[in-house]
Amino acid sequence: MFFIAVYIHIFRGLYYGSYKAPREVLWILGVIILLVMMATAFLGYTLPWGQMSFWGVTVITNLFSALDTIYQGLGTGIVEWLWGGYSVSGVTLNRFFSLHYLLPFVLTGIVILHVWALHVVGQNNPTGLELKEPSEAVPMHPYATSKDIVGLFAFLLLFAWFVFFMPDYLGHADNYNEANPLVTPPHIVPEWYFLPFYAILRAFTGSFLGIPLGSYAKLLGVIAMFAAIAILAFAPWLDTSRVRSAKYRPLFKWAFWAFAFTCVALGYLGAKPAEGVYVLWAQIFTVLYFAYFLVAMPVLDRDTEEAAAIHQRSGARPRRRSRRCQALRPHMTSMTRRLVSSFAAAASAVLIVSPVLAAEGDGPEIVRQQWAFSGFRGQFDQAQLQRGFQVYKEVCAACHGLNRVNFRNLVQPGGPGFPEEAVKALAAEWPNQITDGPNDEGKMFERPARLSDPIRGPYRNEKEARAAQNGAYPPDVSLIAKARGVARNPSWWTHPFLMLGDIVKSYQEGGSDYLFALLTGYTDPPADVKVGDGMYYNKAFPGHQLAMPTPLQPDQVAYSDGTKPTVENYAKDVAAFLAWSADPTHDQRKRIGWQVMLYLLVTTALLYLGKKRIWADVKH
Repeated sequence: MFFIAVYIHIFRGLYYGSYKAPREVLWILGVIILLVMMATAFLGYTLPWGQMSFWGVTVITNLFSALDTIYQGLGTGIVEWLWGGYSVSGVTLNRFFSLHYLLPFVLTGIVILHVWALHVVGQNNPTGLELKEPSEAVPMHPYATSKDIVGLFAFLLLFAWFVFFMPDYLGHADNYNEANPLVTPPHIVPEWYFLPFYAILRAFTGSFLGIPLGSYAKLLGVIAMFAAIAILAFAPWLDTSRVRSAKYRPLFKWAFWAFAFTCVALGYLGAKPAEGVYVLWAQIFTVLYFAYFLVAMPVLDRDTEEAAAIHQRSGARPRRRSRRCQALRPHMTSMTRRLVSSFAAAASAVLIVSPVLAAEGDGPEIVRQQWAFSGFRGQFDQAQLQRGFQVYKEVCAACHGLNRVNFRNLVQPGGPGFPEEAVKALAAEWPNQITDGPNDEGKMFERPARLSDPIRGPYRNEKEARAAQNGAYPPDVSLIAKARGVARNPSWWTHPFLMLGDIVKSYQEGGSDYLFALLTGYTDPPADVKVGDGMYYNKAFPGHQLAMPTPLQPDQVAYSDGTKPTVENYAKDVAAFLAWSADPTHDQRKRIGWQVMLYLLVTTALLYLGKKRIWADVKH
């Protein structure tokens, strides 16, 4: 969320020309703040040690190996120095944790310098005009403070919305799987705030827009990625116009909005696989990204009528343009507007259609289900959770553990809500006892589970599990509903512009939809598909071949509340239970969220009315 605020701040600075003299030092310090923020965020992302964190570290640190192209062994030596060995390990994690702790202090010092530089030269304004007299400015208090506090509370509304209703939406489902150096995720992506630069990195494959790059492709990609950030620092000298604000630069204004669209498109492409049309469009938008700084800034709107008027106001002598140039100006503005609009429309159409075409084929079949906990106000159905736990205990617990859920969680509000005494008895009778110790004799011993103990699976380690399952490893299912993420495929017409409610439902229900589809997706394979030995065909599983046999059968579990003992009901109940096990505080979080949102809405409205009243005299 802090990156959202920073990116908005950067784009406002680019639009209003806040980087131009005499604010070059202020702008460069801001770019340094962005770089340190990125480094701090990257180092912090490694700490959960999930799959995406682990492989993100592996991929990004391996970028330095591209320096081997310049001098053999240079890049590899840097990579091994960063890792503290020959692979990413606990040593790497310790180093990154230390840096992640220290860099915020560096960041604080640079922020102090940034504020100091602001007070030396003064802040810019939307007109881009320098004040001749201090009396032309309004006092900071109450005018600026009243305006900023409204923006702060409006931003807190967005922040609270994500915190209470979509806490994992901007993350990646693979990070709920423990880091495994032997299993590579099918698609490695960084966090969303790095995606535009990641797309620029991946745009340099074996060739760039038909130009073969050979062994230099990786090095050029790394250079382009860092250059995309560093070029921001050179904006004060690349922009040759005497007018700061894009409000008075019609051609440049269109170029700016094309640049904003380019950044969004690069972010979208960075989240897609580096293949097919995605690579081509990443290369096109990479060219457009740099063209904004190297072409649009130096060339567009160097001398306009607005520039003459502004500089006449400041006493500067305007440059004179020919009559022919003045006559062509409206046509150039109209032509630029049409060109940018047409390109944006064409690019949007391709970006929308591409994933639809890519999704066609023999992919997993996931159908949305109706869930009691879906939507902003949804809550778990206690009876359904109790039935789901019964299915887990009688069917799933034979292979799968629930190690991140304790027996006491089965008692807490918002969950199955079993009586405490019943859960104590359940824990004591649980077949998988707890290894404890050492005792007075220094030996480990087995004891019955207590409320504070996790719900253990039947196997003590992965090797024992694989030996019992013919080489297959039944995963722990505590977080499986989140680890499978938004698994279902949306309809083609909802793919590009999902409504906000649909987005939230997709996030909340995706893993549950996948689990339901998986448990009910066993069927006979098509005639042209050969299933391997010990494998079973499943419509919902990626690749369609699964080592787990059909776990559910009709009348397998006897429900005591009259619910029909069908496979569909079993699957839906246990999928809902696993959704709860991945998020036990779901109901409480939403209830608190609505209270916070109501408070922030009322407070924001009151602050806005107060700001309007304070600014009324100045604006009139």
